Amino acid sequence: MTMDLNFLDPILKFIPSIRKPGAPLSMKEKLKWTGLIMLVYFMMFSTPALGVSISAINQPIMQLISIIFAARIGSLITVGITPIVLSSILLQLIVGTGLFTIDMNNPEQKSRFQGLQKLLAIVIAIAESYIFVSTGYVQMAGAAYFVPVFLQLALCAVFIIFLDEAMTKYGITSGINLFIAGGVAYSIVAGTATILFAEAAASIAAGGATAIPNAILAFGPLFFAIIVFLMSIYAYDIKIELPLVFSQLRGVGGRLPIPFLYVSVLPVILATSLESSLSVWLRVIAGVTGPLAGLAKFFAFYQGTGSSMNLVGGLVYLISPSFPMPYSATYGGVGGYVAYFTYLASHTSNLYLPWGGMVLVPEAVHILIYTLVLVVLAVVFGKFWIEMTGQSPKKVAEQLGDVGWQIPGFRRDPRIVENVLNKYIPTITVLGSIFVALLAALATLSGAVGTGMGILLTVGIMYTVYQQLEQEHALEAYPALNKLLS
Repeated sequence: MTMDLNFLDPILKFIPSIRKPGAPLSMKEKLKWTGLIMLVYFMMFSTPALGVSISAINQPIMQLISIIFAARIGSLITVGITPIVLSSILLQLIVGTGLFTIDMNNPEQKSRFQGLQKLLAIVIAIAESYIFVSTGYVQMAGAAYFVPVFLQLALCAVFIIFLDEAMTKYGITSGINLFIAGGVAYSIVAGTATILFAEAAASIAAGGATAIPNAILAFGPLFFAIIVFLMSIYAYDIKIELPLVFSQLRGVGGRLPIPFLYVSVLPVILATSLESSLSVWLRVIAGVTGPLAGLAKFFAFYQGTGSSMNLVGGLVYLISPSFPMPYSATYGGVGGYVAYFTYLASHTSNLYLPWGGMVLVPEAVHILIYTLVLVVLAVVFGKFWIEMTGQSPKKVAEQLGDVGWQIPGFRRDPRIVENVLNKYIPTITVLGSIFVALLAALATLSGAVGTGMGILLTVGIMYTVYQQLEQEHALEAYPALNKLLS
């Protein structure tokens, strides 16, 4: 049984919206707006929330979560883009089950869907701000600051939602993309500076026979970052090109590129965001007593009290990227790569079985489960994404037919073109999603500067931005082409 979203109209009309520009913006104007919005983002990124313990802002254990969510724990953007991503995930799942009927080609239904997504994002922003403050993820200078810190995080989280909308309508790409890229760039610069001027220099200054080898090992995170960067660029250049001809003009032809990373890195963003969000949201069940205590420990097992509670076991731990960083202990790591690999080989986590008590799980099992779940989620979200964004074989075939393109040797029938595209798009979507998931997992485990996940996302984002800039330049150079596409 499906239902329409018409009943939400009385509520959605009260949700504010950023007005679209009255006329198409030039590339120069879009770049100005992009720079202004990013300036506001970095100002919020660098400003601690009033009442937050300053020493707790740069917690190394939160680095991956901060990069994925374009956030900085303890700052005004502690929540980051989490509400936007989670609202998208939830609505994808709901639409995928067929509970709602959405025609994204219908402007009215598309607008209603976007309004619902914004409303859900605002609700999640407020709820997650409360969870961050109440469960100790944000360490306050005192209990009296609870309400002020909560209000700051909630208001700024909602502001980020509208900042993302402003970037989408006035900038060169979505705010989510550039916020993530900006955070990763900051992390890479800071991490490289730490390696060059601190860890490597300290190893050489210590002297001894191991000074040079230790200095070289200190560059390991930077080395892995470069490897992930190069592999990502190579993957983006792989594509299949289908020949096309224009049915109304003989001799006019082109090609339809189907890239190996057809859905870019979005499946990994959604999958990793879901995994990391669970470790944040389920912190509310830490310390549950009574009949449900065993079940709570089975899903997420926390140790410690108050603000020092850490996820150390349970199902959520096994699917999360909760791995230490291979840096020296001085900079929040476990003491370098030797100590890191020793940790992976010997560490165990707790898995509480309600029917059998506590059992120890080797870290190798954690690595395997995390990787497999990431791959499965990436494939699922990849399939959902092409359906939701009009990139499915059926939608692409209809778009080609509307413009007048057809595949040579086949009749101009969308159903025929769809059958041809069905041989490529579904398979490439699955293979591309598996590749980015495996590369992200490998990069995360290697401890690359900026995190491997962050580098993978940034390469994909910059590639997308480059394509959009090229398209904008072509449309400005050839106004007739702009009229044809519109």
